[in-house]
Amino acid sequence: MKNWLLFAVLIAGVGVLAGCSHDANAKSNDAPPTTVESVPDLNLIKIDDPSRFPVAEAKARHEADQLMAPGIISPDVNRNVPVNMLTGGRVMELKVRLGDDVQKGQLLLTMTSPDMTQAISDYRKFQADEALAKTQAERAEDLSKHGAMAQKDLEVAEEAYQKSKVDTQAAADRIRQLGGDPQHPTPLLEVHAPVSGTIIEQNVTNSAGVKSPDNAPNLFTIADLSEVWVLCDVFENNLAQVNVGDTAEIELNAYPNRRFQGKIANISKVLDPTTRSAKVRIELPNPTGILRPNMFATAHFISQGGANRAVVPVTAVLRLQDRDWVFVRTGEKEFRRTQVQAGPVNSDGTQQVMSGLKAGDQVVVNALQFDREATTKE
Repeated sequence: MKNWLLFAVLIAGVGVLAGCSHDANAKSNDAPPTTVESVPDLNLIKIDDPSRFPVAEAKARHEADQLMAPGIISPDVNRNVPVNMLTGGRVMELKVRLGDDVQKGQLLLTMTSPDMTQAISDYRKFQADEALAKTQAERAEDLSKHGAMAQKDLEVAEEAYQKSKVDTQAAADRIRQLGGDPQHPTPLLEVHAPVSGTIIEQNVTNSAGVKSPDNAPNLFTIADLSEVWVLCDVFENNLAQVNVGDTAEIELNAYPNRRFQGKIANISKVLDPTTRSAKVRIELPNPTGILRPNMFATAHFISQGGANRAVVPVTAVLRLQDRDWVFVRTGEKEFRRTQVQAGPVNSDGTQQVMSGLKAGDQVVVNALQFDREATTKE
């Protein structure tokens, strides 16, 4: 009897232990309670004293389509005049230098010329022959009047005189072609400016030898820079945005606060196979001469079409990490950093916003200062 009681107690104990083990395993398999933490919005910025950062309202305005392209100032080739000589020689004295302004008829240089020396010699010989032929013709005419010379001999003398006149005239023309004066023949030639303008090319120096023009460069090139060209490279996928006759505003590194007005005069029909771009030529007046060849330029092409876009002060747009940002006011002390697609800068100090901003939004005027304040606070 006692053994049965002991066996029953052992069975009950094992059951209790089994139940406890099951409850412990059940509790260990339960998932721990989940805690949800809110992540702060990094683009939301709070400022204690927002009065230090003035805001401006984004305005809706009809803006013309614009495109920017790099370019370079170039002389108008139709206004470039080369200065050459039709003879060789040696420079005796150089009167001007590269970059000088010259007037039409101004002396550029003096030079000696073996060809001119020969031409003067021939001219003087032909003059002597002409004088002799003239004397013989007059004598023959006098003799013919007195019956002392046959008519055919008179005609021969007169023909010789006419030929000598032709030879003398040809020699005089040769001197003029070489740049001399038959009335004052001299082997020292003077080279004068054919037009007024600026010397943009010089290929001669003092005591330098001058070769004949068939195998030598120009002595000088004189350009009229009262009107210049701006040559720009426009990529193939942007060609539809430019048209002949469109207005273009030119911005130069030398004059960052000024813009010059020009018009598109020509768009090349041939693309550069390497860059896939076409040359666009803009004609630009240059009455004061401040636009110099080879200056770097940025052309803002303004199309005849357009659309309504939001515009903000140019200082309200912050370029950061290859993206454009503005700070939009969302509350009394709250601002949101908003990514936008910035467009062209207008001449009145505003900038177009293509997307990301709508008219009526309040944006911080000085985005750079505001960003520094926000970064320091963080």
